[in-house]
Amino acid sequence: MVNDLKSALAALEAHRPGSLLGLRETQWLDAKKAPYRLADDPKAVEELTKDVAAFANGGGGVIVVGIATRLEHDEEVLDHVVGVDPAAVNVDQIRKLIRQRVSPAPRGVRVGWSGADGERVLFIEIPAQTDHALFAVPAAVGKPGAPRPDTVAVPMRDGDSTYWLPRAEIVQLLSAGVRASGMPTARALADLVRQAVSEAEPDSAPRVGQGLPDREREMRAAYEELADAGLGMPAGEAWAQSAAALQDVRHEVDGEPGWVLCLVPGLPAVVVSEPVWQAIVEAGRRAPGGQDPLAAVGFPRPPAGTDAPWVIPADARRVDLDDGSWGPGHVTCSERGVWRWQPAPRFSLDQGRSAEIGTGGQTPALRLRALVNLPWAEASTLEISKSRRTQLEQQLPHSAVAGAVTILSRRRGAELRAARWERGPFGNSGRSAGYTCTIAGPDGTAAVTASVMLALPTTMESTVVACAEVLIENPDAWAVALGPGWDTQLGLNELQAVLLAAWETAAELLPDVVGDPASLTWAAPPTTELRITSERPADNGVLPALDTLVDLGPLGPNDNSPRPKLAVTITAAPAMERAERQHLLREALVHMAHAFGYVDAETDVL
Repeated sequence: MVNDLKSALAALEAHRPGSLLGLRETQWLDAKKAPYRLADDPKAVEELTKDVAAFANGGGGVIVVGIATRLEHDEEVLDHVVGVDPAAVNVDQIRKLIRQRVSPAPRGVRVGWSGADGERVLFIEIPAQTDHALFAVPAAVGKPGAPRPDTVAVPMRDGDSTYWLPRAEIVQLLSAGVRASGMPTARALADLVRQAVSEAEPDSAPRVGQGLPDREREMRAAYEELADAGLGMPAGEAWAQSAAALQDVRHEVDGEPGWVLCLVPGLPAVVVSEPVWQAIVEAGRRAPGGQDPLAAVGFPRPPAGTDAPWVIPADARRVDLDDGSWGPGHVTCSERGVWRWQPAPRFSLDQGRSAEIGTGGQTPALRLRALVNLPWAEASTLEISKSRRTQLEQQLPHSAVAGAVTILSRRRGAELRAARWERGPFGNSGRSAGYTCTIAGPDGTAAVTASVMLALPTTMESTVVACAEVLIENPDAWAVALGPGWDTQLGLNELQAVLLAAWETAAELLPDVVGDPASLTWAAPPTTELRITSERPADNGVLPALDTLVDLGPLGPNDNSPRPKLAVTITAAPAMERAERQHLLREALVHMAHAFGYVDAETDVL
C-alpha cells in the first residue's frame, strides 16, 4: 500500500505508477499532467526550480509528471495516468537547470522513468537535505526567463501547495545568521545577501570546483592544465555523478560550444566538447528504470598510453566509455552525423530469458542456434509490414543460413538445397515472423531443418529477439538422403560455419524486417547467444554427449564429464564485417570450451 514517500518511491522504482492513483497531493507529493515546457516557456523553468527548491526546503518529496489530478473536497487527487513520451523530455536539461538555478544545489536529486510504454511517467525525487540550508532561486520578477541579478526568493512547501517565504521571514533568518556569526550586523547582512544573490544568479561565474569542496583543488589543477584547449569561465557549479566530478565550462570564444570538465578517479582528467558530451548522455538516455544515462554508458576513457589530461574536441568521431552498468563500449558518429553507442566485444556464460524460445515440443538430435537479443529503446513502436515480410521471404533461400545447410549435404556428395521456406512453426503476425526449411529423407522423415524467427517485445519479453538455427533432426534419415557411405557427424569446421551463418542471419538479415536497425538506439547492450545442444534422449532416457554428433577432438581432452550442451554469450554490436564476426566466433568458442572443461583449446585450431 502506498501511503508515504518511501512507499511511493518503491512503487515508482517497481514501474507501478498506477499505485499512486487515489493519493492526495501532500507535503511530499506533487503531480503534473504534462512535462515542464523548458524549451519554449521561460515560466516553466521558473516553475521547475521553484518546485524543486520548495521540496528541498520542506523535508524532501517527489514530483510525478504524467499523472492527471481531479479536485475533490478542495484537494488535488491523483486520478489517472496520462503518460509522457520520453522523446519529449530532456532529462539532462532538467538536472542542469536544477544545478544552476537552485542555490545551493540540492544533493541527491534523481530524475527517472517509471512504468511501461503508453503509461510511462517521469519522476523527480528530492531527498531530505541534511545540511540545514535554505534553498533559494532567482526571484520571478520582470520578464519571464530573465531574472534580475539582484533578487532572490525562497519557495516553501505547505501541504499540497507552494508559497514564497515572505521578505520579513528572510530578513529574520539572515539576522539569525548574523547573530550566530558574531559579525557586525550591517556587514554580515550585506555579505549574506550578496552571497545568496550571487549563488542564485544563473549567469554568474562560480569558481572551478565550486560545489564539490573535497575536489575543488583537484578540479582547479585539471582546469589549469587544460586551459589551452579554449576553456572559459565555469557555467555552473560542479557536481558529482557516481565517483566522477563534473562541471560545465564556457568556451573562451563567445558563440563556440562549451565544455564539460570530467574527473574520474584513477584516470587523467578530460574536457569534452558540449555537443559530444550531449551525444554521450543521449546514448544512455533510454536506459530502463529511470537509470541516469551516465550510470548506464559510463565516462570517457583515454586512449591507450595516455596519462596526462586530454581533450575531446567537437569534431571527434569516437569516444571510448567505461564504468557504466552497460560495461565497456564506445559512441561513434556516422557520416550522417548520428551518434550511437556500441558495446566493446566480450564473452560470458550469461543466458537471457529468451534462450529457450521456440524449442517447445522439439527433440532434434542436434541443435545449432544463434539467438540475438536486440534491446531497442523504440521497440514498442515497431511492426513487421507486409512488404518487408515479402522481402524476407524472397531473401531466405539465398541467406547465409540456407547456404550453410546446403553446403553440409554438398560436402557429403549430395545436392540437398535449402531453397523452399515455409511459414511456421513460430507464429506469424504484425509482431512476429517465423520460417522453416526442411530437408527430408526418401520416406518424408525430417532429416535437417533450418529455422528463423523474429519476435517483437511482449509482456513476457522486453527485447526484440532474432533467432536462426540448424537442426539435425534425424541423422539416420539424413544418411539415407545423402546416399551410402557418408558420415553424418559434423566436423568442428562445419560447426563453426553453421554458427557463423546462423549468427549473420539473425543479426543482419532478420532485423531488417522492422525497418532500418541503424536508426534505432539501445536501451541495454545487445547480445548473441550461441548454443550447441543434444536434445534427443537415448533409449535409456539419457541425452547423448555432443561429441557423438560433433567431432570435438580438436578442442583437446575434456576435464569434465561429457556434456549434452555447450553455450556462450557474446556482447557485441549485431552488424559487423564478416572477417570480424569470424574472429569473434573463434574467440567465443575458445571461451566456451575453456568454461566447459576443454582447457587446452586454442583459437589456432579453429
